[in-house]
Amino acid sequence: MQFSTGQIVVHPHHGPATILEIFDRTIRNTEVSYLRLAVHRSDLTIDVPVGKADELGLREICHTTELKELFDVLHAPTPVEDNGWSRRFKDHQDKLRLGDLLVTAGVVRDLTRREHRCGLSLGEKKMLRSARGPVLTELCLALSIPDDQAETLLDSAILEPAPALEQQVLAEAG
Repeated sequence: MQFSTGQIVVHPHHGPATILEIFDRTIRNTEVSYLRLAVHRSDLTIDVPVGKADELGLREICHTTELKELFDVLHAPTPVEDNGWSRRFKDHQDKLRLGDLLVTAGVVRDLTRREHRCGLSLGEKKMLRSARGPVLTELCLALSIPDDQAETLLDSAILEPAPALEQQVLAEAG
């Protein structure tokens, strides 16, 4: 993957970020190129070695075909969940650590439905807020829509059986 200043990429653990600069550092007498990333929706700035970008999982923003997969995950039925809060929480944490958009979307789907069905614990509410961030930002960037429309789209994809808004937005993007 080629990188350039101003390009938007997705970090697997922090979500979408803009490349602020590409610079070199000398480490043990060897020049190493780095990307300085400004993570969207946060004050976080991180440096990633260019040579490790693929290994780390840095990728481009979703395209229309990948968005179809995302919406398939959001529409999928919620699997049987463990009734024990701590086991369910740990399972979601393990999934979020993977940094995969589709897995994160599955956690958002399950927690959102659980919140509407019977409520969430404080820890699960916090987890849902942090997991929604990267999914919403990616939807905003991939579809060039504002935050409020992305939130409506995400919620309707999770909670409604056949959301018309999603089909309309994907048709406009495609």
